[in-house]
Amino acid sequence: MAGNGANMLQVRVAHLGLDRTTNTPVVILQENDGQRVLPIWIGPAEASAIAMELAGVKFSRPLTHDLLKQVIVGLGAELRKVIITQVKDNTYFAELHVYRGDTVIQIDARPSDSIALALRLKAPILTSETLLELTSVDTSESGIQPGTGPLDADSLKSYLQNLDPEDFGKFTP
Repeated sequence: MAGNGANMLQVRVAHLGLDRTTNTPVVILQENDGQRVLPIWIGPAEASAIAMELAGVKFSRPLTHDLLKQVIVGLGAELRKVIITQVKDNTYFAELHVYRGDTVIQIDARPSDSIALALRLKAPILTSETLLELTSVDTSESGIQPGTGPLDADSLKSYLQNLDPEDFGKFTP
């Protein structure tokens, strides 16, 4: 686990992009006090959930991440932090740290879901110094177009409009 003495740093969603080589959405996390980034390849549904929250898009009925937010709040708990803990065989792992009274519940989760939830509940996203150093790639060379500033609503809108509705139902049995 990342909690064992590792130096934890807060990161933020700097950009949501598309890896042109694989046509896969990538969320770029950037350390709050620096330039290092952590690119995490995610699925279209999670990319959409992150994009919609960043763009302030609201639906009349709660989608999965909105539902999870309501469950946490409804149970009188709070999401204190999300930690991107480790990477194994190119798969990233994350934990939700949910506090309810004196109880701390650590929940294993995918980073994409964790980020979508952290944005909805305004929880900090943390990762280890080790992961930032390990994966600090030059995103310009990998075909990912990172934004220089915060995400703008127009690019998100076009991203969402270009998503194929079938992408949301894809699964591998």
